Amino acid sequence: MRPSQPIVTVQDVSVVFSNGNGGLRALENISFSVFPREFVCVLGPSGSGKSTLLRTLAGLLAPTQGQVCFEGQPLDGPRRGVGFVFQKANLMPWRTVLQNIILPLETLGVPRQQAVPQARELIQLVGLQGFEDTLPRDLSGGMAQRVAIARALVHDPDVLLLDEPFGSLDALTRERMGAELLRIWQVRQKTVIMVTHSIHESLFLADRVLVLTPRPGRIRLDLPVTLPRPRREEIIYTPEFGELARKLRAAIG
Repeated sequence: MRPSQPIVTVQDVSVVFSNGNGGLRALENISFSVFPREFVCVLGPSGSGKSTLLRTLAGLLAPTQGQVCFEGQPLDGPRRGVGFVFQKANLMPWRTVLQNIILPLETLGVPRQQAVPQARELIQLVGLQGFEDTLPRDLSGGMAQRVAIARALVHDPDVLLLDEPFGSLDALTRERMGAELLRIWQVRQKTVIMVTHSIHESLFLADRVLVLTPRPGRIRLDLPVTLPRPRREEIIYTPEFGELARKLRAAIG
């Protein structure tokens, strides 16, 4: 059953960047809601404003018009209840895996004796046991993104935002990381909003897929993903998956 109240509400949001030539319209009149524990993917062509939308949801970018509400309250800047995973892991190279993961807790003033057990729990969740003392230079791309996901989860946010977190990985690693993300989501049951370029990735992971138009980004399609959970890789070969992929491909154009 879907909860009655959304956790994130986006109301008529537009974002215009000043460029000295009347402004660059990145997003125009975007409206949607996301409910607790829902997994939503945002899909669209390059330049459609997907990353801009995610930064706006994180409170890192103020909308030019419209409003983002978090649990019914206007979002006026970054807040603790939102975790963010960027396209690149952006780990601090001089800090170990454990030290990178506890960084958000350090900035919040959480005592080390409390922070370390929380970080170790996340290390186990993302499958990095034995790599606690490893530096980023000795990690693969997929392992570095696991650290980034653990770092975003360590302060127990209500909403997790992911901006193409697997975009720089090879196809096989990306596929494995998608399955890992689904497993982590099923364990933690966070609300997730994820930007991706991949139709298959969005359908495999999401409860809904929002398709944006070319710039300025507007919502062209809000597609419920009716595929049963839990999902396994074999589901991509089913007629139901193929029909949903066809609808997304047609919407992207």
